[in-house]
Amino acid sequence: MIWTTTPWTLPANRAVAVNADVQYVLVEDKDRVYVLAEDLLESLNSVMNTSLQSVDSVNGKDLIGLSVNHPFYNFNVPIIFADHVTTESGSGIVHIAPGHGQEDYKAGIENDLEIFNPVNDKGCFDDGLEFFGGLNVRDANSSIISKLKENNCLLHQHKYHHSYPHCWRFKTPLIFRATPQWFVSMDKNNLREKILSSINDVDWIPGWGEDRIRNMMDNRPDWCISRQRFWGVPIPFFVNKKTNELHPNTPNILKVVSEIVRKDNIESWFEYDKSNLIENSDDYEIVTDTLDVWFDSGVTHQAVVKNRNLGDISDLYLEGSDQHRGWFQSSLITSLAINGKVPYKKVLTHGFVVDGEGQKMSKSLGNVISPQDIIKEKGSDILRLWIANTDYTKEMTISDEILTRTSESYRRIRNTIKFLLSNINDYTSDGQIQTEDMPLVDKWILNETQNLQDRVTRYYEEFKFHQITQDIQNFCTIILVDTTLILLKIDYTQ
Repeated sequence: MIWTTTPWTLPANRAVAVNADVQYVLVEDKDRVYVLAEDLLESLNSVMNTSLQSVDSVNGKDLIGLSVNHPFYNFNVPIIFADHVTTESGSGIVHIAPGHGQEDYKAGIENDLEIFNPVNDKGCFDDGLEFFGGLNVRDANSSIISKLKENNCLLHQHKYHHSYPHCWRFKTPLIFRATPQWFVSMDKNNLREKILSSINDVDWIPGWGEDRIRNMMDNRPDWCISRQRFWGVPIPFFVNKKTNELHPNTPNILKVVSEIVRKDNIESWFEYDKSNLIENSDDYEIVTDTLDVWFDSGVTHQAVVKNRNLGDISDLYLEGSDQHRGWFQSSLITSLAINGKVPYKKVLTHGFVVDGEGQKMSKSLGNVISPQDIIKEKGSDILRLWIANTDYTKEMTISDEILTRTSESYRRIRNTIKFLLSNINDYTSDGQIQTEDMPLVDKWILNETQNLQDRVTRYYEEFKFHQITQDIQNFCTIILVDTTLILLKIDYTQ
């Protein structure tokens, strides 16, 4: 007994999966015996409004290796083990279509199953698919259910509310298809090991960034770098129609194509007569895939830094914390693969701007504060000071209250500087006083100023910008206004 919410995937079924650690029962219903997980018998009876009773039991591991008939095609499929099979819902037995889902694909690879995908780019079954050729997969659900009924293979059908992946842009349901793609192997030529060992060569700011990218690189799968889009950087490959092998002169072809694109435009690859590039052109298929955009940005160490003779390694990569999964990672992979070394000396990560309650800004929530509004209302210096005064290693909180406090800090700094400047308006360098001849309070304030300068220099080197603004504010308020200027008030007001 198999339960599915995607009947359209049944034509691609190539196995059924059980869990070796689950206890299964055999239940009789008229002239048939069904197998299902013991823990799910009661819930299935409730759903189907039946009273099926167990007549025997079997361990999941004893089912593995047997085979069953496909519900409407004339071949058998094996029973395999898959660790994603559970007794949380369904029947404890899962139909496996390796061409339609990551977990199923993984099970297919592990069990040497055919990775069969009968769905074309338009979301329709291939014309040659028996019974359902040409049907849109969504429209095919009813036809497939009818076929199951016709073959006396449908035990029960009911409405079921569940989560399902949707397109983030169009809010439409997605389908999964296994298609040929181009990959960067993470383990060929020990690329993963090289990357993991090279992470120590980079100064990660803040320090937790090192652990984050190390964990990501340690567990990431091979990188799929091809996309089926109508725009983007083309993958200028020729593939043999019979062997699926790359053209043997591919490195030189890449150089020629890059010059053609440089001279004309990026569309020239798709429009160029391939017979002008290779011999026996009829034996080869032109690749129309485009590159993953993360590959584009990930090779700036070549396309920008090296191409403009700016050095071998960039001093700093600066981006949001999401780029450990994006630009930081793609740059690291491509640089180690091409150059055998890291593309950057330092990587600085900042958090994202959130409202005063720590919530992500959203137009629907009405909590968006735009930089343009801040500049218009309070001035650009307030925006700059808020940014400099915020610890960027965490989420960067902003609100009207925070901006008001920032404005007050700005006024204190500005007023302090204005006061000092007004008192040296008629100052001349004639008759400068040597340090040893200065009053004690002057020596003290000069020492405090030097200490501030040393700290500020160090904070700049360590990218601790919020410490700089805090120290300057404290210096103006405590050291100058509350201490020094009070002690010297009589002299300054003469």
